Order: sequence, then structure tokens, then C-alpha cells
Amino acid sequence: MTEIGIIGGSGIYDPSSFEDTRELNIDTPFGRPSDNIIIGRLGEREVAFVSRHGRGHLYSPTKVNYRANIFALKKLGVKNIIGVCAVGSLKEEIKPLDIVIPDQIYDRTKYRTNTFFDDFVVHMGFAEPFCARLSNKLYEATKKKRYGVRL
Repeated sequence: MTEIGIIGGSGIYDPSSFEDTRELNIDTPFGRPSDNIIIGRLGEREVAFVSRHGRGHLYSPTKVNYRANIFALKKLGVKNIIGVCAVGSLKEEIKPLDIVIPDQIYDRTKYRTNTFFDDFVVHMGFAEPFCARLSNKLYEATKKKRYGVRL
């Protein structure tokens, strides 16, 4: 079963480090994901990958079908999603290629549907938007590899 999913952001369109890959074309109640889902082995784990913007950077951030991307991963049994994104920083101590593992979000999302729950009322907590267990595992793994990493 594929329990780990990766959503690749700008510049990350193809998981070239995966072995034994196959592509799945998955339909969801929210439409099609940004791209086919690529399943492959990364070390000893089976991992699912979807390109956030589609291969070739087809979709701008406001046009990405986030609900379809996440639903497709869930349909495959994914329980943990890692978002890999390229962003800038205004802090000089955060250098290019450093890995930053956030614990909060400043949500400036606009112009797109922002819920899975269109037909009924659901109150979702957003005080802790990231999984502390997964964040700590990512931190320890990147620290072992001696990457610049910040929590």
C-alpha cells in the first residue's frame, strides 16, 4: 500500500529518483488531478507523486485542482503527504537550497474553492495545520543528510 504521497511544486515535475515507476490516471469527484499519479519505489518505500502544476507547469496556483490532487492520493491509500515547494525568503540566514519545515501557515488563498465540504457544514481546526510527527521525521532525516534545515 502507498502510504506516502509527494506533491511536487514548481520545478519538480518528475520524480527521477523513483524506481519501478508506473503512472495512474485517476478520476475523482472533484475532477482530474493536475497530472497522472506516479507510483514508484523510493528506497524501501512505495511512494505516490503528483506534480502540483502538471508536467510542463500547465496550471497557475489559482488553477491547480488541489482537491482532486489530494483526493487521488487518498484514493491510493496515502496517509502522509509531503509538499515540496520552491519559495523565497526574506531572512538572510535562510540560504538557497535550505530546507524549511514550517509549523504554521499564513493563508492568503484566493479565487479557488478552499474546502472538500460543499454540501454540509464541517468545522475544521486549523490551529496546527501540519503533522508534528511527520515534520519531526523530515527534520531528523534532513539533518542526518547534513542539509541546511530549519523548523
